[in-house]
Amino acid sequence: MAVIIDSVQKGSPADRAGFKAGETLTALNGHEIMDVLDYRFYQDETRLTAEVLDSAGEKRVLHVVKREYEDLGLDFATYLMDKQRSCKNKCVFCFIDQLPPGLRESLYFKDDDSRLSFLFGNYITLTNITEHEVERIIHMHISPINISVHTTNPELRVKMMHNRFAGERLEILYRLAEAGIRINCQLVLCPGWNDGEELERTLRDLTALESVGCIAAVPVGLTKYRENLTPLRLFNKEEAAAVIDCIDRYGAACLERTGSRRVYAADEFYLIAGRQIPDAAFYEDFALLENGVGLWALLKSEAADAITDEPAPDRPREISLATGASAYPLLRELVDRAAAKWHNLVGHVYAIRNDFFGPTINVAGLVTGGDLIRQLRGKPLGEELLIPASMLRHEGDLFLDDVSLADVERELQVPVRPVPNDGYALMAALAGR
Repeated sequence: MAVIIDSVQKGSPADRAGFKAGETLTALNGHEIMDVLDYRFYQDETRLTAEVLDSAGEKRVLHVVKREYEDLGLDFATYLMDKQRSCKNKCVFCFIDQLPPGLRESLYFKDDDSRLSFLFGNYITLTNITEHEVERIIHMHISPINISVHTTNPELRVKMMHNRFAGERLEILYRLAEAGIRINCQLVLCPGWNDGEELERTLRDLTALESVGCIAAVPVGLTKYRENLTPLRLFNKEEAAAVIDCIDRYGAACLERTGSRRVYAADEFYLIAGRQIPDAAFYEDFALLENGVGLWALLKSEAADAITDEPAPDRPREISLATGASAYPLLRELVDRAAAKWHNLVGHVYAIRNDFFGPTINVAGLVTGGDLIRQLRGKPLGEELLIPASMLRHEGDLFLDDVSLADVERELQVPVRPVPNDGYALMAALAGR
């Protein structure tokens, strides 16, 4: 496959060399260009011989001289220069399969693209990867690669992912590890499926691989939209505690052997088990925040420093903060600590029940605009409502139910400020800065 040039940046090396929009880039220095990874990897050299096809299909050879790592200056219709690849699995725990009908189309897309794993940290299952891609990852030494493993038992992996190739594709993980590719692993745990002895097996297998950098274990999330799906249940307190104990044993062994803990349970396991979440030092470099690992510890540590450093509001200030049920205790504690130091701050904190997805979903990132409006209408909100930025899509304008930020402000008659998951940003927002 070759890629069509959408535009040429004016004054760029490509512009000086005579590239034209509408031409097809086929090779750089003799290497076939199929997508963004090929393009990024092979464009870095200072001298390039490029092969293109013009609109009539005639081959042209262009020569480029540029600085090392300077961008060639070509733009393409899509970032990947190719179609994004969708997941072929039917995992028993898949959250997308538990979405209600009627949401925007992009929310139903299941990504399983190895290129996005490297570029944006997405997790892949290895069931959708070609031999060419495996060889390219090894040849280019693309690291890290994030893999949704779930279990190293091949038969169980086939059953959990409803893909007959899921078990044998674990061999790719071992090939990548043998080639020295750094691998981050994710385990979505389902009680009675891949916890207990199966979790022991998975951790034993993965921690034996030097190239495995870190492993995150997260509990399955279940919405109320599970009709005709595989019966699953949530972890109870005792089961969550057993998961933490198992992970802590392997983490302590890794810490002693390699100097890094490597294996972590998501914050939610501690909340379910009723256990205190470890302090910030436990999570080393916080490599697994996107998996909900160490979020509480980092926010608490940053907020503690910020409360000390941040001056009080310059006038009396009353605000409100809305979050998911699981984060409510921590945010209530942080707002109370700020108010205790800043005597002119009054802070209301509200835990939003997730009526949209069901009460078993309690994370802030899945709170909808509609639930915010219904549950906060008539409540004391003060001069500003703070919400976690994770409630909104990347563009910062829409909640999952397509209610806009402007809709919430209009209905609640209060300005709404999205705040990133950062203790310093939170304290600054509380103080009105």
